[in-house]
Amino acid sequence: MPVNVPSHLLPLNAEATDPFYRQIYDRFRNAIANGTLKPGDRIPSARALMKELGLARGTVETAYSLLAAEGYIQARGQAGTIVTPDLKPAAALEMPALPAKEREGTPSFRPDTNLPFQMGLPALDAFPRKIWARLGARCIRSMQPADMAHPSVYGLPALRAEISSYLQISRGVACSPHQVFITSGYRHTLGLVAHALLMEGSRVWHESPGYPPTREMLTRMGIECVPVPVDRDGIDVAEGLRLAGRASAAVVTPAHQSPTGVSLSLPRRLALLDWASRQKSWIIEDDYDGEYRYVSRPLPALKSLDRDGRVLYAGTFSKVLFPGIRLAYLVVPEALVDHFNEVSHTFTGGSPQLTQAILTAFIAEGHFARHIQRMRKLYAQRREDAVAELQAVLGKHILIDQQPGGMHLILRLKGRRSDRKLVARMREAGLYGEALSEWSPQASGGSAVLVGFTNIESRAVAERLARRLLEVI
Repeated sequence: MPVNVPSHLLPLNAEATDPFYRQIYDRFRNAIANGTLKPGDRIPSARALMKELGLARGTVETAYSLLAAEGYIQARGQAGTIVTPDLKPAAALEMPALPAKEREGTPSFRPDTNLPFQMGLPALDAFPRKIWARLGARCIRSMQPADMAHPSVYGLPALRAEISSYLQISRGVACSPHQVFITSGYRHTLGLVAHALLMEGSRVWHESPGYPPTREMLTRMGIECVPVPVDRDGIDVAEGLRLAGRASAAVVTPAHQSPTGVSLSLPRRLALLDWASRQKSWIIEDDYDGEYRYVSRPLPALKSLDRDGRVLYAGTFSKVLFPGIRLAYLVVPEALVDHFNEVSHTFTGGSPQLTQAILTAFIAEGHFARHIQRMRKLYAQRREDAVAELQAVLGKHILIDQQPGGMHLILRLKGRRSDRKLVARMREAGLYGEALSEWSPQASGGSAVLVGFTNIESRAVAERLARRLLEVI
């Protein structure tokens, strides 16, 4: 039996910057606010609305999930979905609409959503929340007045010591606690390095394709990013020497190149270190997910080969724990410690001490190492499931790169398809994806879509998502 679509849902604007799920959300919210929909009113099912509007079911389900999460609607099983009975219509007006920039369907590279295929998110369902909560309660109970003052701009000493020990064992990075600086994330880390070591007008090697926020951030600071091509052995050092042999620094991702996933070969590592030593240049090693290698043991960090103190090693807890923790770290050469101490006083406000204390206990009691081991096995299985179902369902349309590790897949598009247009359609359907062409200023990476697999809980879920993506294609 056909369902009439309420007038407040028409028309959806295909030319708008808002994806369809956000348009549906806004229209329901406004209808509740102005009294068109009243508490207790029944609304169309996701299936019925999908058919009437000609959209993918996931698009409607995403909109309904947002409305339910914010308390506007309630699912009543076979009785259908209704507007929350005790909802005050005027309350909807109190929540300001998101600025247009926040509602765009283009990738932000730090989105606050949790959509299927989203990149940059570890397996949130597998995080040991009970252990974290127990440690948090203990830290709060033991908190003293001194713990409530301004946090150290360098980081909690106990946390710096735990990170130092962990890096020596797991990544082959020999460092003392005073060489470790706690930051609030990769961007804070990169900004700290730039303020300490680079000047306006400096030239810096940047991998192409490479992480767009690195290029954008350095450019805004007046630093020239020189795109250096990446091949199957990682960044092409010889080409970097040809393009900008006297560059001040290079930002690289040796363990799993971001986004291609290739590992920097040993000859290239040695050539890069030799260049930095001869030119007195700096290497910023972004080891964002080096722990997650599935074909063999994780490779030692580039920093482990550094004999001349030219490598600054950057790590993060966003990828191995959860992004909301907002904690990362930077290991600087011994000779730079005093200088970074001074710069930190100017540009760093310090990270929340309570969060640092919880993380310190999490590492010290062995939970962190066990979590990494469990995630390595879990991600290997989830990647296998995702690859199998994507190939089975989408084999006529894509090729999947074989990568040794990492937390995402590269879906190479067959034919002359535009990855940017496909990503835009995915966003409209409530799916996440990033266009590889957005990661290279020369658009030399080819047409491909980057998708995360870490939150695909089972093979059945992988198949369902693959079929949703097939509908989009």
